[in-house]
Amino acid sequence: MELTINQQKKIFNPAPSSLGAVLLTELPASPKGIAVALNNQVIPRDHWNSTEIQDKDSILVVTATQGG
Repeated sequence: MELTINQQKKIFNPAPSSLGAVLLTELPASPKGIAVALNNQVIPRDHWNSTEIQDKDSILVVTATQGG
């Protein structure tokens, strides 16, 4: 399965079963303060594990930062 994560193409074999599985692979520490969009649609954190992904999907992970 080919996914684009933050504008970088990545190949997954075997294919992950859900958005949550992809995030667990890519962000094993499961940081707080992140937002995730799948194909330009924000997915709430409580839906990550139940959101199915397809080949060629695009995932954007944004991390909140402090500052001013």
